[in-house]
Amino acid sequence: MKVFIALLLIACTGASTSAASAQIAADRIKLQLNTEEAEAVLAIVSQHSLGKAVAESDWQRLFKTEPYIRLKQREASMKREFTDDDFKKFALSDELGKHAVKRQQTLDAWKRADLAGAARRILPYLPERATIHAKVFPVIKPQTNSFVWDLKSDPTIFLYLDPAISQEKFENTVAHEMHHIGFSTVEHESESRYKDLPANVKETLEWMGGFGEGFAMLAAAGSPDVHPHAASSAEERERWDHDMANFNQDLKTVEKFFLDILDGRLKTEQEMNEVGSSFFGVQGPWYTVGYKIAVVIEKRYGRAVLIDCMQDPRLLILRYNAAASDINKSGKETLVLWSPELVHKIGTPP
Repeated sequence: MKVFIALLLIACTGASTSAASAQIAADRIKLQLNTEEAEAVLAIVSQHSLGKAVAESDWQRLFKTEPYIRLKQREASMKREFTDDDFKKFALSDELGKHAVKRQQTLDAWKRADLAGAARRILPYLPERATIHAKVFPVIKPQTNSFVWDLKSDPTIFLYLDPAISQEKFENTVAHEMHHIGFSTVEHESESRYKDLPANVKETLEWMGGFGEGFAMLAAAGSPDVHPHAASSAEERERWDHDMANFNQDLKTVEKFFLDILDGRLKTEQEMNEVGSSFFGVQGPWYTVGYKIAVVIEKRYGRAVLIDCMQDPRLLILRYNAAASDINKSGKETLVLWSPELVHKIGTPP
């Protein structure tokens, strides 16, 4: 059965929110959850498991779904081979058939997800001018990765239909990606603040955008008081807590990367990518350090200041250092600071 769910999300700040404010919020956030590709694949797998031949019309139903078409376009843009014939082999594979029932159960759960609630959690962590107009595609495909694609013209969140991912985890993941999409609509404003800076400084500030992964972790949780992996497995929470314990060391590792760009030790894009990309990992320092910095700033200065810092890395560094210094003086925690050398070399906001 063809399933297409269009969600028009209205984020309200409370019962007293005016109709005009609600309409502005409704215009800011629009999501479409499209499960057509996953439904079509599962129907084919079901037929095949019963020993029935898959009709050409069933294949065409799959190939004409928007998620499948967009997936092919994305793979082509990555110069990866992706053909209908290869996908047929994948859909009829024994391995895929083994988990068909669990995948159907997972898809049914995901379709019940409270994406409106996910949107409400992240909206307060975005600038007022930011919008989230996006499509959410749960998909069954050969590669098990999930990703956001086509941010500029048609933002789309592709989520691999993994039976290990609960409804709550699905909601959290969508919220995380929506935060990225929301910020992409105002990133030109942020970049305009330092477009005339020296190339090495500009490059460094652009790489600091990697902390957006940590910002999105906080936004998806909805509060610094909610564990960013509250909806995750015990293993994921344990890994996160273990990595967070390395915050001070990881901050200094990332700082060395920034200084290596500023001082010309990393000159080419390839050299920078090799180091900078290593901070992603499963959830590396771009996530953990970015999250901790954001939490420290929000708890000290409030969310409005944090949003300003998200839009200008120079302000982010300064505000964190000031807040962390206060924490250190209180004796509650010992947090490493960004060095005066880094602060001097990236400069301060006008």
